[in-house]
Amino acid sequence: MDIGSQSRWRGLLHPLNLAGLLTWCAVASTLSHGDAALQPWRWGSALLFLAAFLVATALPRASWPRAVLLLGEAVAALALVRLAHYSGVAPALLVMLAAQVAATWPLRIALLAIATLDVGMYLVLRGVNEHAGVVVMIFAGFQAFAMLTTHYARSAEQARDRLALVNADLLATRALLAESSRDAERLRLSRELHDVAGHKLTALRLQLRALAAQAHAPAGLALCERLSAELLGDLRAVVQSLRDSGELDIATALHALAAPLPRPRLQLQLDDGVHVRDTAMAEALLRCVQEALTNSARHGDAQVLHVALRQQDGRLRLDMHDDGRLRGELREGNGLTGMRERVAEQGGRLRLQRNAAGALHIQAEFAA
Repeated sequence: MDIGSQSRWRGLLHPLNLAGLLTWCAVASTLSHGDAALQPWRWGSALLFLAAFLVATALPRASWPRAVLLLGEAVAALALVRLAHYSGVAPALLVMLAAQVAATWPLRIALLAIATLDVGMYLVLRGVNEHAGVVVMIFAGFQAFAMLTTHYARSAEQARDRLALVNADLLATRALLAESSRDAERLRLSRELHDVAGHKLTALRLQLRALAAQAHAPAGLALCERLSAELLGDLRAVVQSLRDSGELDIATALHALAAPLPRPRLQLQLDDGVHVRDTAMAEALLRCVQEALTNSARHGDAQVLHVALRQQDGRLRLDMHDDGRLRGELREGNGLTGMRERVAEQGGRLRLQRNAAGALHIQAEFAA
Protein backbone atom coordinates (compact mmCIF):
# COMPACT_ATOMS: atom_id res chain seq x y z
CA MET A 1 0.00 0.00 0.00
CA ASP A 2 1.46 3.39 -0.99
CA ILE A 3 1.72 6.46 1.23
CA GLY A 4 -1.38 8.09 -0.25
CA SER A 5 -3.52 5.01 0.39
CA GLN A 6 -2.23 4.72 3.95
CA SER A 7 -3.12 8.36 4.56
CA ARG A 8 -6.63 7.91 3.19
CA TRP A 9 -7.27 4.90 5.42
CA ARG A 10 -5.88 6.84 8.39
CA GLY A 11 -8.66 9.32 7.62
CA LEU A 12 -10.97 6.91 9.44
CA LEU A 13 -9.43 8.28 12.64
CA HIS A 14 -10.90 11.70 11.90
CA PRO A 15 -13.24 12.67 14.79
CA LEU A 16 -16.31 12.86 12.53
CA ASN A 17 -15.61 9.37 11.16
CA LEU A 18 -15.06 7.97 14.64
CA ALA A 19 -18.37 9.48 15.71
CA GLY A 20 -20.00 7.80 12.71
CA LEU A 21 -18.54 4.40 13.65
CA LEU A 22 -19.79 4.83 17.22
CA THR A 23 -23.25 5.66 15.87
CA TRP A 24 -23.24 2.53 13.71
CA CYS A 25 -22.27 0.41 16.71
CA ALA A 26 -25.16 1.90 18.70
CA VAL A 27 -27.60 1.03 15.92
CA ALA A 28 -26.10 -2.46 15.53
CA SER A 29 -26.64 -3.17 19.24
CA THR A 30 -30.42 -3.02 18.66
CA LEU A 31 -30.55 -5.44 15.73
CA SER A 32 -30.91 -8.59 17.84
CA HIS A 33 -34.42 -7.51 18.89
CA GLY A 34 -37.55 -7.69 16.79
CA ASP A 35 -38.72 -10.38 14.41
CA ALA A 36 -36.07 -13.13 14.36
CA ALA A 37 -36.94 -14.05 10.76
CA LEU A 38 -35.87 -10.58 9.60
CA GLN A 39 -32.64 -10.53 11.60
CA PRO A 40 -30.40 -11.66 8.67
CA TRP A 41 -31.87 -8.89 6.54
CA ARG A 42 -31.26 -6.34 9.27
CA TRP A 43 -27.65 -7.39 9.72
CA GLY A 44 -27.13 -7.55 5.96
CA SER A 45 -28.38 -3.98 5.56
CA ALA A 46 -26.26 -2.78 8.49
CA LEU A 47 -23.09 -4.45 7.20
CA LEU A 48 -23.71 -3.16 3.68
CA PHE A 49 -24.00 0.36 5.08
CA LEU A 50 -20.79 -0.07 7.12
CA ALA A 51 -18.81 -1.43 4.15
CA ALA A 52 -19.95 1.42 1.90
CA PHE A 53 -19.15 3.93 4.65
CA LEU A 54 -15.61 2.63 5.16
CA VAL A 55 -14.78 2.52 1.45
CA ALA A 56 -16.34 5.94 0.76
CA THR A 57 -14.27 7.44 3.57
CA ALA A 58 -11.08 6.27 1.81
CA LEU A 59 -12.06 7.70 -1.60
CA PRO A 60 -11.44 11.24 -2.85
CA ARG A 61 -14.27 13.72 -2.50
CA ALA A 62 -16.53 14.42 -5.47
CA SER A 63 -15.54 11.23 -7.30
CA TRP A 64 -18.18 9.09 -9.00
CA PRO A 65 -17.29 5.87 -7.05
CA ARG A 66 -17.88 7.79 -3.81
CA ALA A 67 -21.25 8.98 -5.12
CA VAL A 68 -22.26 5.40 -5.94
CA LEU A 69 -21.25 4.26 -2.46
CA LEU A 70 -23.25 7.06 -0.84
CA LEU A 71 -26.27 5.93 -2.83
CA GLY A 72 -25.67 2.40 -1.54
CA GLU A 73 -25.53 3.76 2.01
CA ALA A 74 -28.85 5.52 1.48
CA VAL A 75 -30.56 2.37 0.23
CA ALA A 76 -29.13 0.27 3.09
CA ALA A 77 -30.09 2.89 5.69
CA LEU A 78 -33.68 3.18 4.45
CA ALA A 79 -33.99 -0.61 4.40
CA LEU A 80 -32.75 -0.78 7.99
CA VAL A 81 -35.11 2.03 9.05
CA ARG A 82 -37.97 -0.14 7.81
CA LEU A 83 -36.67 -3.47 9.17
CA ALA A 84 -35.69 -2.08 12.61
CA HIS A 85 -38.47 0.47 13.03
CA TYR A 86 -39.22 -0.88 16.51
CA SER A 87 -35.99 0.58 17.99
CA GLY A 88 -36.32 4.11 16.67
CA VAL A 89 -32.54 4.57 16.38
CA ALA A 90 -31.92 3.29 12.84
CA PRO A 91 -32.55 6.78 11.31
CA ALA A 92 -29.29 7.82 13.02
CA LEU A 93 -27.53 6.22 10.03
CA LEU A 94 -29.05 8.94 7.86
CA VAL A 95 -27.41 11.51 10.14
CA MET A 96 -24.06 9.89 9.35
CA LEU A 97 -24.95 9.98 5.68
CA ALA A 98 -25.92 13.65 5.87
CA ALA A 99 -22.44 14.53 7.17
CA GLN A 100 -20.82 12.57 4.32
CA VAL A 101 -23.02 14.22 1.71
CA ALA A 102 -22.16 17.69 3.05
CA ALA A 103 -18.45 16.80 2.85
CA THR A 104 -18.84 15.68 -0.77
CA TRP A 105 -21.03 18.25 -2.51
CA PRO A 106 -21.96 21.94 -2.13
CA LEU A 107 -24.46 22.73 0.60
CA ARG A 108 -27.46 23.35 -1.69
CA ILE A 109 -27.04 20.02 -3.47
CA ALA A 110 -26.51 18.27 -0.13
CA LEU A 111 -29.72 19.79 1.29
CA LEU A 112 -31.70 18.62 -1.72
CA ALA A 113 -30.28 15.09 -1.43
CA ILE A 114 -31.06 14.82 2.28
CA ALA A 115 -34.55 16.24 1.80
CA THR A 116 -35.16 13.45 -0.72
CA LEU A 117 -33.88 10.90 1.81
CA ASP A 118 -36.20 12.28 4.48
CA VAL A 119 -39.15 11.88 2.14
CA GLY A 120 -38.06 8.28 1.61
CA MET A 121 -37.75 7.77 5.37
CA TYR A 122 -41.28 9.06 5.87
CA LEU A 123 -42.62 6.71 3.20
CA VAL A 124 -40.97 3.61 4.72
CA LEU A 125 -42.13 4.52 8.25
CA ARG A 126 -45.63 5.67 7.41
CA GLY A 127 -47.16 2.19 7.48
CA VAL A 128 -45.41 0.98 10.65
CA ASN A 129 -45.14 4.07 12.85
CA GLU A 130 -48.04 6.40 13.53
CA HIS A 131 -45.61 9.13 14.50
CA ALA A 132 -43.57 8.87 11.29
CA GLY A 133 -43.77 12.63 10.64
CA VAL A 134 -42.46 13.48 14.11
CA VAL A 135 -39.59 11.00 13.79
CA VAL A 136 -38.62 12.47 10.42
CA MET A 137 -38.68 16.02 11.81
CA ILE A 138 -36.55 15.07 14.82
CA PHE A 139 -33.88 13.36 12.76
CA ALA A 140 -34.05 16.09 10.12
CA GLY A 141 -32.88 18.47 12.84
CA PHE A 142 -29.97 16.17 13.67
CA GLN A 143 -29.14 15.89 9.96
CA ALA A 144 -29.15 19.68 9.56
CA PHE A 145 -26.80 20.02 12.52
CA ALA A 146 -24.44 17.37 11.13
CA MET A 147 -24.50 18.93 7.65
CA LEU A 148 -23.83 22.46 8.85
CA THR A 149 -21.03 21.28 11.13
CA THR A 150 -19.39 19.41 8.27
CA HIS A 151 -19.96 22.27 5.83
CA TYR A 152 -18.32 24.86 8.08
CA ALA A 153 -15.47 22.49 8.90
CA ARG A 154 -14.90 21.96 5.17
CA SER A 155 -15.06 25.73 4.52
CA ALA A 156 -12.51 26.34 7.28
CA GLU A 157 -10.25 23.67 5.81
CA GLN A 158 -10.45 25.24 2.34
CA ALA A 159 -9.77 28.71 3.77
CA ARG A 160 -6.76 27.30 5.65
CA ASP A 161 -5.40 25.76 2.45
CA ARG A 162 -5.86 29.02 0.51
CA LEU A 163 -4.15 30.97 3.28
CA ALA A 164 -1.31 28.42 3.35
CA LEU A 165 -0.81 28.87 -0.41
CA VAL A 166 -0.70 32.66 -0.08
CA ASN A 167 1.68 32.42 2.88
CA ALA A 168 3.91 30.01 0.98
CA ASP A 169 3.96 32.35 -2.00
CA LEU A 170 4.96 35.28 0.21
CA LEU A 171 7.69 33.31 1.97
CA ALA A 172 9.17 32.07 -1.28
CA THR A 173 9.04 35.52 -2.85
CA ARG A 174 10.70 36.99 0.23
CA ALA A 175 13.46 34.40 0.00
CA LEU A 176 14.04 35.27 -3.67
CA LEU A 177 14.01 39.00 -2.93
CA ALA A 178 16.51 38.52 -0.11
CA GLU A 179 18.80 36.55 -2.40
CA SER A 180 18.38 39.15 -5.14
CA SER A 181 19.20 41.96 -2.68
CA ARG A 182 22.32 40.15 -1.50
CA ASP A 183 23.32 39.59 -5.11
CA ALA A 184 22.89 43.29 -5.88
CA GLU A 185 24.88 44.24 -2.79
CA ARG A 186 27.73 41.88 -3.78
CA LEU A 187 27.77 43.40 -7.24
CA ARG A 188 27.81 46.95 -5.86
CA LEU A 189 30.62 46.10 -3.44
CA SER A 190 32.70 44.46 -6.17
CA ARG A 191 32.30 47.53 -8.37
CA GLU A 192 33.29 49.87 -5.55
CA LEU A 193 36.38 47.82 -4.77
CA HIS A 194 37.35 47.64 -8.42
CA ASP A 195 36.67 51.28 -9.30
CA VAL A 196 37.84 53.05 -6.14
CA ALA A 197 40.29 50.90 -4.18
CA GLY A 198 41.67 49.22 -7.28
CA HIS A 199 42.25 52.56 -9.03
CA LYS A 200 44.06 54.06 -6.06
CA LEU A 201 46.21 50.96 -5.53
CA THR A 202 47.22 51.06 -9.19
CA ALA A 203 48.18 54.73 -8.86
CA LEU A 204 50.14 53.99 -5.65
CA ARG A 205 52.00 51.15 -7.35
CA LEU A 206 53.00 53.38 -10.27
CA GLN A 207 54.25 56.06 -7.90
CA LEU A 208 56.29 53.54 -5.93
CA ARG A 209 57.74 52.11 -9.13
CA ALA A 210 58.77 55.59 -10.28
CA LEU A 211 60.41 56.39 -6.94
CA ALA A 212 62.22 53.05 -6.85
CA ALA A 213 63.70 53.78 -10.30
CA GLN A 214 65.45 56.94 -9.08
CA ALA A 215 69.18 56.84 -8.43
CA HIS A 216 69.09 57.47 -4.68
CA ALA A 217 65.84 55.63 -3.87
CA PRO A 218 65.57 54.03 -0.42
CA ALA A 219 66.04 50.25 -0.36
CA GLY A 220 62.50 49.65 1.03
CA LEU A 221 60.72 51.19 -1.95
CA ALA A 222 61.16 48.09 -4.10
CA LEU A 223 59.61 45.95 -1.36
CA CYS A 224 56.71 48.41 -1.01
CA GLU A 225 56.13 48.30 -4.77
CA ARG A 226 56.07 44.50 -4.73
CA LEU A 227 53.64 44.42 -1.78
CA SER A 228 51.35 46.89 -3.52
CA ALA A 229 51.34 44.66 -6.60
CA GLU A 230 50.40 41.65 -4.45
CA LEU A 231 47.67 43.65 -2.68
CA LEU A 232 46.24 44.71 -6.05
CA GLY A 233 46.19 41.07 -7.19
CA ASP A 234 44.44 40.02 -3.98
CA LEU A 235 41.87 42.77 -4.45
CA ARG A 236 41.11 41.63 -8.00
CA ALA A 237 40.65 38.07 -6.75
CA VAL A 238 38.15 39.27 -4.11
CA VAL A 239 36.23 41.26 -6.72
CA GLN A 240 36.07 38.23 -9.02
CA SER A 241 34.86 35.95 -6.22
CA LEU A 242 32.12 38.44 -5.32
CA ARG A 243 30.92 38.44 -8.92
CA ASP A 244 31.11 34.66 -9.24
CA SER A 245 29.07 34.04 -6.05
CA GLY A 246 26.03 35.88 -7.36
CA GLU A 247 23.76 32.83 -7.74
CA LEU A 248 20.32 32.56 -6.14
CA ASP A 249 19.63 30.02 -3.41
CA ILE A 250 16.78 28.31 -5.24
CA ALA A 251 16.66 25.41 -2.74
CA THR A 252 15.86 27.75 0.17
CA ALA A 253 13.12 29.45 -1.85
CA LEU A 254 11.53 26.13 -2.84
CA HIS A 255 11.54 24.80 0.72
CA ALA A 256 10.06 28.10 1.93
CA LEU A 257 7.32 27.69 -0.68
CA ALA A 258 6.33 24.19 0.49
CA ALA A 259 6.84 24.56 4.26
CA PRO A 260 3.45 26.13 5.19
CA LEU A 261 1.39 23.62 3.18
CA PRO A 262 -0.19 20.74 5.13
CA ARG A 263 0.41 18.51 2.09
CA PRO A 264 2.08 17.49 -0.07
CA ARG A 265 5.56 17.37 1.42
CA LEU A 266 8.33 18.55 -0.90
CA GLN A 267 11.15 16.10 -1.61
CA LEU A 268 13.81 18.10 -3.45
CA GLN A 269 16.76 16.71 -5.36
CA LEU A 270 19.10 19.49 -6.46
CA ASP A 271 22.26 18.50 -8.32
CA ASP A 272 25.54 20.12 -7.34
CA GLY A 273 26.02 21.46 -10.87
CA VAL A 274 22.82 23.53 -10.81
CA HIS A 275 23.39 27.29 -10.73
CA VAL A 276 20.56 29.82 -11.07
CA ARG A 277 21.78 33.40 -11.39
CA ASP A 278 18.89 34.98 -13.26
CA THR A 279 16.00 36.24 -11.10
CA ALA A 280 13.45 35.72 -13.90
CA MET A 281 14.55 32.10 -14.31
CA ALA A 282 14.32 31.54 -10.53
CA GLU A 283 10.84 33.06 -10.55
CA ALA A 284 9.74 30.72 -13.36
CA LEU A 285 11.08 27.66 -11.50
CA LEU A 286 9.40 28.79 -8.32
CA ARG A 287 5.99 29.23 -9.98
CA CYS A 288 6.25 25.87 -11.75
CA VAL A 289 6.86 24.08 -8.45
CA GLN A 290 4.11 26.11 -6.78
CA GLU A 291 1.56 25.02 -9.41
CA ALA A 292 2.72 21.42 -9.09
CA LEU A 293 2.21 21.59 -5.31
CA THR A 294 -1.29 23.01 -5.80
CA ASN A 295 -2.26 20.37 -8.36
CA SER A 296 -0.92 17.55 -6.20
CA ALA A 297 -2.94 18.75 -3.20
CA ARG A 298 -6.21 19.53 -4.98
CA HIS A 299 -6.44 16.98 -7.76
CA GLY A 300 -4.15 14.11 -6.84
CA ASP A 301 -4.59 13.72 -3.05
CA ALA A 302 -0.80 13.35 -2.92
CA GLN A 303 1.31 13.26 0.22
CA VAL A 304 4.77 13.78 -1.35
CA LEU A 305 5.84 15.79 -4.39
CA HIS A 306 9.20 14.73 -5.85
CA VAL A 307 11.08 17.60 -7.51
CA ALA A 308 14.43 17.12 -9.27
CA LEU A 309 16.45 19.98 -10.75
CA ARG A 310 19.42 18.99 -12.91
CA GLN A 311 21.80 20.65 -15.31
CA GLN A 312 22.72 18.44 -18.25
CA ASP A 313 24.16 19.15 -21.69
CA GLY A 314 23.83 22.89 -21.23
CA ARG A 315 20.13 22.58 -20.29
CA LEU A 316 18.36 23.06 -16.97
CA ARG A 317 15.83 20.23 -16.43
CA LEU A 318 12.97 20.33 -13.92
CA ASP A 319 11.21 17.01 -13.23
CA MET A 320 8.16 16.76 -10.93
CA HIS A 321 5.79 13.93 -9.97
CA ASP A 322 3.84 12.97 -6.86
CA ASP A 323 2.57 9.81 -5.15
CA GLY A 324 -1.12 10.51 -5.78
CA ARG A 325 -3.48 9.60 -8.58
CA LEU A 326 -4.85 12.08 -11.08
CA ARG A 327 -8.64 11.94 -11.31
CA GLY A 328 -10.29 12.19 -14.70
CA GLU A 329 -8.65 13.10 -17.98
CA LEU A 330 -5.48 15.16 -18.20
CA ARG A 331 -6.63 18.66 -19.12
CA GLU A 332 -4.72 21.93 -18.98
CA GLY A 333 -6.54 24.40 -16.78
CA ASN A 334 -5.51 27.96 -15.99
CA GLY A 335 -2.70 26.83 -13.68
CA LEU A 336 -1.00 24.47 -16.14
CA THR A 337 -1.53 26.93 -19.00
CA GLY A 338 0.17 29.62 -16.93
CA MET A 339 3.02 27.22 -16.20
CA ARG A 340 3.47 26.53 -19.91
CA GLU A 341 3.52 30.28 -20.64
CA ARG A 342 6.13 30.95 -17.95
CA VAL A 343 8.37 28.19 -19.29
CA ALA A 344 7.98 29.52 -22.87
CA GLU A 345 8.92 33.04 -21.72
CA GLN A 346 12.27 31.64 -20.56
CA GLY A 347 12.80 29.87 -23.88
CA GLY A 348 11.96 26.47 -22.41
CA ARG A 349 9.65 23.56 -23.18
CA LEU A 350 7.03 21.90 -20.98
CA ARG A 351 5.77 18.31 -21.20
CA LEU A 352 2.78 16.92 -19.27
CA GLN A 353 1.86 13.25 -19.04
CA ARG A 354 0.33 10.69 -16.72
CA ASN A 355 2.90 8.26 -15.32
CA ALA A 356 2.45 4.52 -14.74
CA ALA A 357 1.08 5.11 -11.23
CA GLY A 358 -1.60 7.47 -12.54
CA ALA A 359 -0.04 10.69 -11.22
CA LEU A 360 0.72 13.83 -13.21
CA HIS A 361 4.33 13.94 -14.44
CA ILE A 362 5.66 17.40 -15.32
CA GLN A 363 8.94 17.99 -17.13
CA ALA A 364 10.31 21.41 -18.01
CA GLU A 365 13.54 22.16 -19.87
CA PHE A 366 15.32 25.53 -19.99
CA ALA A 367 18.46 26.88 -21.59
CA ALA A 368 21.01 27.05 -18.75
